[in-house]
Amino acid sequence: MSTYIVRRILSTVPVVLFVMIFVFSLLYLAPGDPAAILAGDQATQQDIENIRRELGLDRSFPVRFVEWSVGIAQGDFGRSIFTREPVSRMILTRVEPTLSLMVVTLVIALIIAIPMGVAAAWKRGSLLDRVIMLVAVLGFSVPVFVVGYMLAWVLALQLGWLPVQGYTPIAEGVWPWLRGLLLPAITLSGVYIALIARITRATMLEILQQDYIRTARAKGVANNSVLFVHALRNAMVPIVTVVGLGIALMISGAVVIETVFSLPGLGRLTVDSILRRDYPVIQAIILIFSFVYVFINLLIDLSYTIIDPRIRY
Repeated sequence: MSTYIVRRILSTVPVVLFVMIFVFSLLYLAPGDPAAILAGDQATQQDIENIRRELGLDRSFPVRFVEWSVGIAQGDFGRSIFTREPVSRMILTRVEPTLSLMVVTLVIALIIAIPMGVAAAWKRGSLLDRVIMLVAVLGFSVPVFVVGYMLAWVLALQLGWLPVQGYTPIAEGVWPWLRGLLLPAITLSGVYIALIARITRATMLEILQQDYIRTARAKGVANNSVLFVHALRNAMVPIVTVVGLGIALMISGAVVIETVFSLPGLGRLTVDSILRRDYPVIQAIILIFSFVYVFINLLIDLSYTIIDPRIRY
């Protein structure tokens, strides 16, 4: 077990290094001279040189990369070119809305999608199965921002059940916090629900054909026990895998959802930074999202050993 864990952790090191090199290279891969672009049309040559020196473009790539990596290890992402604030402080003030959105979205998706997939597999070919698969297809087909505007119009503007935009910190109360997140989380969970439900159904259909399932039924085991104890437990590896992969969907979807519902999170900060060409902030956000994705996939790999102990060997 310990050998497997160490091997999986070490396997992430090259991935992390590659991500850091790629993210740092964004400044050098940008078309044209980033310093001249940031300085504007009215800037003098001295202004451009000052920006180049501030961005580190006057030093070689290896030297600058080492300095940048050391700063990252110390929690220093540099300063924003636009606001002059430390990037780490800007990110810390935006973490809570994005993290809250992702957690609530994940909980909603798992609560809805797994029972949907199990029910569709149990009633294969029935009207219920067709309806669930239709919902899954719609979840993939309709763009997230379209769903967001439709739900905002119905639930917020017409019925007045939920606020249409804004964010309430959890420190001000759990219900105000949750109420402000329900609408964007439901919107973002649509694609995630469709993905998990389809994978759950496909995996459960395969598991339900196994001999031990037929044996359990022959012994008179209740349907709920057959589905959720015997079948679902053995179908968890593909489901957990798709949950991990779906984190990438949530990260990319958060950029759109936070813009639609005016959430002051990392997604909104990403859009603003791109529009301002605030390279240090862009680099830091992409790096953090990449680290989170690598870390979550590492946790998913390690969870396999709990779900199916045979994977350890």
